[in-house]
Amino acid sequence: MGELFDAVDIIRTKRDRGELDDRQIDWVIDAYTRGVVADEQMSALAMAILLNGMSRREIARWTDAMIRSGRRMQWSGLTRPTTDKHSTGGVGDKITLPLAPTVAACGAAVPQLSGRGLGHTGGTLDKLESIPGWRASLSGDEMLAVLADVGAVICAAGDDLAPADKRLYALRDVTGTVESIPLIASSIMSKKIAEGTGALVLDVKVGSGAFMKDVESARSLAETMVSLGTDAGVRTIALLTNMQTPLGLTAGNALEVRESVEVLSGGGPEDVVELTVRLAREMLALAGLDGGKDPADALGDGTAMDVWRRMIAAQGGDPDAALPQARESHTVLAPADGVLTTLDAYQIGVAAWRLGAGRSTQGETVQAGAGVEMHVKPGAVVRAGEPLLTLHTDDAARIDRALEALTGAYVIAPSGSRPDLQPLVIDRIA
Repeated sequence: MGELFDAVDIIRTKRDRGELDDRQIDWVIDAYTRGVVADEQMSALAMAILLNGMSRREIARWTDAMIRSGRRMQWSGLTRPTTDKHSTGGVGDKITLPLAPTVAACGAAVPQLSGRGLGHTGGTLDKLESIPGWRASLSGDEMLAVLADVGAVICAAGDDLAPADKRLYALRDVTGTVESIPLIASSIMSKKIAEGTGALVLDVKVGSGAFMKDVESARSLAETMVSLGTDAGVRTIALLTNMQTPLGLTAGNALEVRESVEVLSGGGPEDVVELTVRLAREMLALAGLDGGKDPADALGDGTAMDVWRRMIAAQGGDPDAALPQARESHTVLAPADGVLTTLDAYQIGVAAWRLGAGRSTQGETVQAGAGVEMHVKPGAVVRAGEPLLTLHTDDAARIDRALEALTGAYVIAPSGSRPDLQPLVIDRIA
């Protein structure tokens, strides 16, 4: 077909700090998806966007064009309102696992399309794949059937959901253009809006283990994403949450599933329970179900666990099967008496990755049992010789590199010291 525009003109416009009009944006996303715009041209445009930014109108149109590159899912046949959560990723962030069944137990439908981990942040699908038999890939009809029957489904996005984003995401990763807020926001929101949910709660992480290291940039990203969702007719709010320290006491696939099951059993670490309940209440409120069953009750009375078991079984998993365990382990002991004041999320994440829990390139396999178990969190009193961390891996040769990653990751201050602990939920953006 004859092309309407010239990619070089569009690159020059953005390079010279101009605004792209709607027709230019529609064309460049479509032409890139069709292979008419080459990767090196889209790389140049992505770098121009990273350096010069985009207006709210440009970001909204860019997001809409990415949604229109594929199909938009429909859940109109369901009797329950749909609501979903998206996290920008962190270390030990297993919240989706207890959250989806908890919200379903309170009356909503949760169509949760999740991803795989890359680098130091874990992926929800990798965690669930440590359950024997569980499968991530479902057809649209299978997804609808599980949602109608169970109320929650966690699965991989199909190739026909915002395919432009899939190409652009891989390109940004290798061209130094990941950090652009317009490109991050449009990437996340194109997939979430195409998913067809009626309401969306964004968990935007802040801190060393997060993509956004400071509150200002996290707030800017959250505000951009909330406006994109709202403009597209999806009821959207965001919470800024703390990722300076890992969530819970585990980072790694099967380790995090085990901890999630503890939460669904009415126990588990306080921070994981607190964030699960807080996000669940927000999701239910946006879905118009805030007057019904409370998420804390669903965790306490076993109804969330019932949904979890049915959801895992519906996707081929055995909820009673033993989870994989790594063959090798190594325990890091406290070097002195005192108070643990720091436990750096990024360094714990890198250690888990080096142990085999994560991947450095797309498509690499991960070890189900690998990861880091934390025996104490900041604020705890520790004694010399007591366990701080246990490293798990199938390959003992990986342990030394993981220990290198942990140099300076924890600080033990003299007894009586007070760690500067940030609140778990830093802000709410609507």
